[in-house]
Amino acid sequence: MNEVEALRESVRGLLGKPDAWERLRDEVGVTGLLVPERFGGAGAGMAEACVVLEELGRVLSPAPMLQTVIATQALLGAGDERHLPAIAQGTLTPTLAWEGYVLPGDLILALVDGKLIEVDERPEPLPTMDETRPLARLSRPLGEVTPNAFVALAAEQVGAMTRALEITVEYARTRVQFGRTIGSFQALQHRMADLFVLVETSRSAYLAAVAGTLDPRVAKVHCSEAFQKVAAEMIQIHGGIGITWEHDAHRYFKRAHSSAMLFGHPRTHVAQLAKQVLD
Repeated sequence: MNEVEALRESVRGLLGKPDAWERLRDEVGVTGLLVPERFGGAGAGMAEACVVLEELGRVLSPAPMLQTVIATQALLGAGDERHLPAIAQGTLTPTLAWEGYVLPGDLILALVDGKLIEVDERPEPLPTMDETRPLARLSRPLGEVTPNAFVALAAEQVGAMTRALEITVEYARTRVQFGRTIGSFQALQHRMADLFVLVETSRSAYLAAVAGTLDPRVAKVHCSEAFQKVAAEMIQIHGGIGITWEHDAHRYFKRAHSSAMLFGHPRTHVAQLAKQVLD
């Protein structure tokens, strides 16, 4: 087992426990993965951080890993080392604003005209459909989106859609209708096979973005659209139980749509990519 898979196993083993985030932060050191060793971090890269994001995405965790990864990368890119020890220790949660929106954090940063600044303002919490993803707004549309934000979000989306498909397949193997498990019906097999392709192409897209061989906006668009499709099919295949509060299907559906809107609507990025190609 390589180090990345060992990290995945450690994270997955702790998730589901009442103190999961505290133990991930204090024992595994996930908040300091990207922080250089001289500041108390692990000195790892986006590949390792994305493994953690995938696993948190699987359980729709509200833990502040996404904003920590994005903001830490912004600090490193700006050469600002002041907050890195506190981030590594898990005593400070940084967040990066984009167009006036922020995920919760203790330190609000914003990239403005290529310069990273600290925002001295308490953002206003916003009501959201997805209760697992708190969101707030600043008084002005401040901050630019960074490519790392797209990659980090795509990793989280891949983890969530992977688990959504697993739950759906497990249900299809046990739900009996007309004397047969619904998973034996060819039409459903084809639908779930199509979903599997979407999940795996999404994984390939975000990994290519991590490796620098694919524009991060492409990964963001593909993963956002794929997750929405997987979540919608999850509800459809589950039938009546899929629209009840007791089942997790509605939680994956809400996360799929809320995450698709983060850092810009997919249509916006498609338009930007098309313009770039045409120019």
